[in-house]
Amino acid sequence: MVKPHDASYKLLFSSPEMVRDLIVGFIPDEWLHQLDYTTLERVSGSYITDDLRERADDIIWRVRADDQWVYLYLLIEFQSRVDPWMAVRILTYVGLLYQDLIRRGEILSDYRLPPVLPIVLYNGERRWRAATNIADLIPKLPGRLSRYLPRLEYVLIDEKRYTPAHLVQLQNLVAAMMRIERPESAQDLLGLVDLISEMLQDKEELRRTFATWIYSVLARRSDYALVLPQVQDLKALKMGLSERLDQWAEQYKQEGRQEGRQVGEALLLQRLLDADTLDKVFAL
Repeated sequence: MVKPHDASYKLLFSSPEMVRDLIVGFIPDEWLHQLDYTTLERVSGSYITDDLRERADDIIWRVRADDQWVYLYLLIEFQSRVDPWMAVRILTYVGLLYQDLIRRGEILSDYRLPPVLPIVLYNGERRWRAATNIADLIPKLPGRLSRYLPRLEYVLIDEKRYTPAHLVQLQNLVAAMMRIERPESAQDLLGLVDLISEMLQDKEELRRTFATWIYSVLARRSDYALVLPQVQDLKALKMGLSERLDQWAEQYKQEGRQEGRQVGEALLLQRLLDADTLDKVFAL
């Protein structure tokens, strides 16, 4: 069963613009930044293993890596909770991808395999303490025996490591996405919707995708019903969100709650994006 968190991220990262901004904005590697991301191609992430159990990876893209049409494969996994065995899962996924490429004959002319860059995008509250290299999960052996142990490391992109100021400076779509997940105020949230609209003026399909994703994020993160119109337009989403925030403020005032007397942007967003609620929503 696809988890809501996974599904919403898959929706966004089905767009090449998001994949490009993830790589360029959050992986500090000059060679990666120089690749031609207009050559990005989505790759099937569904495999049937030899024992007939189906496995569907989250997102796989490939990008041209040189003038000879050698591709770098980008395997992107999404996590909302820390998985101590993530390195084992990544090792398995890369192996399944290679098996699938061999079956389809998509290997290099000299019978070598194309490179794969595994990426884990994590947006959970707890600090990520899981090993990022499978070798760190296996006791070291003496002498020549150590050379036979597996080694594979994945790139960890932990959203909470980036401050709001750093994300503002990046000015790319993935940075805006991360800011929407943790807005500093209601006004900040509404401003981010405007920012994304401006960044995607000529990308109508991605504008609709972002509207659907933002709706999904907000609908899941309230500790009471957040009734927003299910729209596919960023402008309509902003209008609906503004109306609901105003209605909440008025509701608290009428009920005479202490919170209502102090209602404002910080209070509304604190309830909307309550951390405890987030843990419950994303509980595995």
